[in-house]
Amino acid sequence: MRVRTTGGVTTEERMMLIVTLWVALLAAPFAVEAQPAGRVPRVGYLSPLSGSDPQVQRSLDVFRQTLRELGHVEGQSVAIEYRFAEGKYERLPDLATELVHLKVDVIVATTGVPPVQAAQRATKTIPIIMTGPADPVADGLVASLARPGGNITGLTIISHELVGKELELLREVVPKVSTVGVLWNPTNPGNVTQLRGAEAAARTLGMRLQPVEARSPGEIDRAFVAMTRERAGALLVLLDGVLLEQREMIAELAAKNRLPAVYGLRRHAEAGGFMAYSANELDLSRRAASYVDRILRGAKPADLSVEQPTRFELVINMRAARALGLTLPPSLLLRADQIIE
Repeated sequence: MRVRTTGGVTTEERMMLIVTLWVALLAAPFAVEAQPAGRVPRVGYLSPLSGSDPQVQRSLDVFRQTLRELGHVEGQSVAIEYRFAEGKYERLPDLATELVHLKVDVIVATTGVPPVQAAQRATKTIPIIMTGPADPVADGLVASLARPGGNITGLTIISHELVGKELELLREVVPKVSTVGVLWNPTNPGNVTQLRGAEAAARTLGMRLQPVEARSPGEIDRAFVAMTRERAGALLVLLDGVLLEQREMIAELAAKNRLPAVYGLRRHAEAGGFMAYSANELDLSRRAASYVDRILRGAKPADLSVEQPTRFELVINMRAARALGLTLPPSLLLRADQIIE
């Protein structure tokens, strides 16, 4: 039986209209969420290195893969703007400014202090994820590791502490070494911090350090001449983007001058250098992507503590060792994560 109301609408029709309105109201939030997000989040990637570097590409592959696993697919749900300084620190400020003008949502500043400083000077509001400073507190990048404050957080590689371990490794290989040359770049604030750490470790080990500066590729030759003149018996190369870009030249000069050398990144050993001890770069890339994920989901950098590395790797290049006439202790070989033959 259909009962018609005074307005000419049946009770059944009235009930159906009410149900339809309720369904529309309940579905409205879900309909909004189903709409295209509109602006795709943008991630800036700032590196002092060359974009064609194979290890940089491997790190980027891990970074992108981790982002995909976390729901951010490049070209679909996230865009990544890459900027590479090709080993020229003077380019970093302009590259960082470009990323700010593109209105990126977060900047990943990799491999040392200079890229982070460049990004820091370019913006006080866009979140910055660092992946390479030795001591971000001493370098003035964050207030503390637990409470970074400001717009910077991320990962420290504590290379100012690792240089002590690197000197210990040299002592194992060359037990009687007394003078160790230190190749460093004074334009990199992180190298200043690393050098202080090396000096403290050398005093404990009874070594004398001979720091030699190299601000550019042209100064590397002169640095080796100075080390030879001072009769250095081994070499410590600090972690620096300029020196990393010239790793093949440095490995060749170390071999030519018969200097057993230890480095702060595996890429030096892969390029012919004798030995490298460092934080695992690919692990740092994975963890950097997790920071980006948290930022894109609304976290504030000031609330995300700075993390230290949890995975380290010792890489030994046996070809370089044989060329130097070195006999390596079996205990050292057993501790190596990779031996390059």
